Amino acid sequence: MQRRPHALRLPAAGLAAALLAAATLAAAPTPAAPAAANDYCGGRCLDILPPGENGNATLADILANKVFGTRPAHTDDQLGPYANLAAAYPGLTETTLRSFFNDASFGVPADQVASTARPRADVTIVRDKATGVPHITGTTRYGTEFGAGYAAGQDRLWLMDLFRHVGRGQLSGFAGGAAANRELEQSFWQAAPYTEAELQSQIDAIAGQGDRARQALDDARAYLDGINQYITESYNGRYFPGEYDLTGHINPITNAGSIEPFKLTDLVALASVVGALFGAGGGGELASAQVKLTAEARYGKDAGDAVWKSLREADDPEAALTLHDGQQFPYALPPDDPQGVALPDPGSVVPERMIYDATGSAGLATTAAQGVLPGNLLTAKHGMSNALVVSGSHTDDGHPVAVFGPQTGYFAPQLLMLEELQGPGISARGAAFAGLGFYVQLGRGQDYAWSATSAGQDITDSYAVPLCNADGSPPTTASASYLWHGSCVPLERLERKNSWSPTTADSTAAGSYTLVMYRTAYGLVTARGTVGGKPVAFTALRSTYRHEADSIIGFQMLNDPGAVHDAASFQQAAQNINYTFNWFYADAAHTAYYNSGSNPVRAPGVDPGLPVKAEAAYEWRDFDPVANTARYTPPAEHPQSADQDYYISWNNKQAKSFAAAGFGNGSVHRGNLLDDRVKALVNSGTKVTRVSLVQAMESAATADLRAEDVLPDLLRVIRSAPVTDPATAAAVQKLEAWLTAGGQRRETSNGSHAYANADAIRTMDAWWPLLADGVFRPGLGDPLFAALTGALQINESPSGGQTGPTSGTSSANESIPHKGSAFQYGWWSYLDKDLRGVLGDQVAGPLARPYCGGGDLEACRGVLLDSLKKAAAQTPAQVYPGDADCSAGDQWCADTVIQRPLGGVTDARTTWQNRPTYQQVVQFRSHR
Repeated sequence: MQRRPHALRLPAAGLAAALLAAATLAAAPTPAAPAAANDYCGGRCLDILPPGENGNATLADILANKVFGTRPAHTDDQLGPYANLAAAYPGLTETTLRSFFNDASFGVPADQVASTARPRADVTIVRDKATGVPHITGTTRYGTEFGAGYAAGQDRLWLMDLFRHVGRGQLSGFAGGAAANRELEQSFWQAAPYTEAELQSQIDAIAGQGDRARQALDDARAYLDGINQYITESYNGRYFPGEYDLTGHINPITNAGSIEPFKLTDLVALASVVGALFGAGGGGELASAQVKLTAEARYGKDAGDAVWKSLREADDPEAALTLHDGQQFPYALPPDDPQGVALPDPGSVVPERMIYDATGSAGLATTAAQGVLPGNLLTAKHGMSNALVVSGSHTDDGHPVAVFGPQTGYFAPQLLMLEELQGPGISARGAAFAGLGFYVQLGRGQDYAWSATSAGQDITDSYAVPLCNADGSPPTTASASYLWHGSCVPLERLERKNSWSPTTADSTAAGSYTLVMYRTAYGLVTARGTVGGKPVAFTALRSTYRHEADSIIGFQMLNDPGAVHDAASFQQAAQNINYTFNWFYADAAHTAYYNSGSNPVRAPGVDPGLPVKAEAAYEWRDFDPVANTARYTPPAEHPQSADQDYYISWNNKQAKSFAAAGFGNGSVHRGNLLDDRVKALVNSGTKVTRVSLVQAMESAATADLRAEDVLPDLLRVIRSAPVTDPATAAAVQKLEAWLTAGGQRRETSNGSHAYANADAIRTMDAWWPLLADGVFRPGLGDPLFAALTGALQINESPSGGQTGPTSGTSSANESIPHKGSAFQYGWWSYLDKDLRGVLGDQVAGPLARPYCGGGDLEACRGVLLDSLKKAAAQTPAQVYPGDADCSAGDQWCADTVIQRPLGGVTDARTTWQNRPTYQQVVQFRSHR
């Protein structure tokens, strides 16, 4: 029996005595680690993942945290190094890099071994003293993967269990009936509802895809065996995560209860969560249609259509690009003469009902219990991950430098876990999503490293499916059948019954309900309405639906040193990943990029940005509704490149002619924060180093996008004449001083908990929603203004406040404060283009109409001054109203990053950074 080396092994009956005694457990002898695999990084690979590797806490640990504030080892030891970079980056050196990142070399030096476990004879799990990361070495393939599963159980068992239930739409019955838990399971059930047989069928389909696929399933089975052995041992030894006690699954006194073993279908459910959160794209066609309809109602058909197109910014010529050498990869572009468009009749669209048979607390919209995860974790818009990669021709030693990682939010424990895997056909170290760690998903191999950012290209379409009645009677929007190629067939009903009772962790009263989704050959029903007076169901058809686990082969290849050995083989591996990601690669000599995803080939003339008629002529080419397959764009048509001078990505536009799926990807995007800095480094004449590239990343991470890229336009308009009002003039001077200082949101000194230029930052936070309203509402009118906020939120500030009015899709920050990620979605580009037009600047891809002051500089200046005066008059408490974690008016605290607790142990908040959660800094010295 091998347990997590730092977990407290205490029966529940001895909890009180243990807490009072605070006994120290003696460390076991630590044999030397196995020899490290071939490592060509030469000590120049670093990484970090806050808050810490350990994600398991016994009931004793949880109670100790609540009573004494103590935490198990390696629970939060990465918070300090991660947070401190925000203050220290201007003075960063090669020597001090390791104060903020950890050594990511293969293996563990003998004097750094903290523990050694051998759950089987053919695998060894070594944990290092510095971080507690598991380094897993197997003499057999099965043993390696078994060890990976065992270590995953040690580090993330409770989290894995949470997410296999989230993926099935069963969170409330497992973790409690809190309103957020119910909201979250509803959103996942809406996105990926499956029967258990359908989860299994996805496993069966993979088994028929060749030797690699069969090996992948063998790897997954071995991984599950390791998890399940740890479950058995930890249950029998009573050192399992204490959340099982607190949620009523196990009795803390008698140990009665159980932890369900993991099975292959759980991995499909987990993969569906990851794909839905980070690897999807499109699906906003109804919101886009609403903007188009209201624009045409206000301006007339042709002028309104031009307004809609300009706000959509599907292929904006001023957008920041990952591929900046002029490459074009046409995909999902709006056609000049769209065919098969199915615009809903105004006011007819009603979201599909999902909740049936509600009892007890199921009817409560709010509960005292917060829930284990944000309720809108899926439905709120996400901006994830960034990458900075510089070719060796521009670096200090001639080898490429990469600073990259996924921006997956902040949780305790983290959604990701670190691991090193060494065994036959596997050699990698890095991060894996909890429960899917039989392969490293983002990390490094022997002589290469890779990472990804969410791409979000359009792989989800909305169809307007005609409704019918089997008896031939006239259909209504309540009809239970639909037309498929001329036949009236029943809607397929998928349901999930959930019930819950109060527990120690969640006091929500007992309740139950049934979640129902209806499915058609054209996808899942999301709404109903009419088109041309005829009732239809609006559906969402995602190309990766029913294929949640297909990416397993691509990840296997990334971990295999025999499969990936150069840029071309890396791109080949990425082609086997069906989710929408931007993949980046660096070795000792080359860099590369590839955009993955199952991009459906649409019928000629179909506009992916609008609902489409559910007719054979407008279906995806070679569409098979049973398997949900179609013809996909070939690899050569995906954005890709090798050895460009540099690459950046912060979920920005990939390349020319590769259409953005949503609104607002225009002249100002947070990708500009990276592009401006890396371009300046490359063009400076000074060679790029690991230090300078980290500094570029962190400078962008603490920048206010609005200050850097829109405030100069605002000040030019305002300074076109003297500012006579004293209060407004003082506000302008403070904004100018902030801009001169770099437009950063940084503390006056590390730990001061107060921003430099705090008044200017507060003014900008208060001003932005007033600006958007004052500049655009008069011209757009109330209906179009509201429709546009449904397609794109006005603001995404670090605090999550100052959102302005919203309609339809809510701001990601609106109910998920303290999340770090900011400035992905907002009206930055609209303001920038409009103001530059008013100033007489040349604007490529301008808005179809002027808005600020109707295009008159003096009138526009009046709008800006009036809104600025109102903003400057707002008190800190008005701008930052406070929440459960921060007092009203505490600006720094409002912005802080909080590791949202997914279990019983909580961590301290840290200063704001807009930065990847897991991050690598790599520069390989040699190659095989």
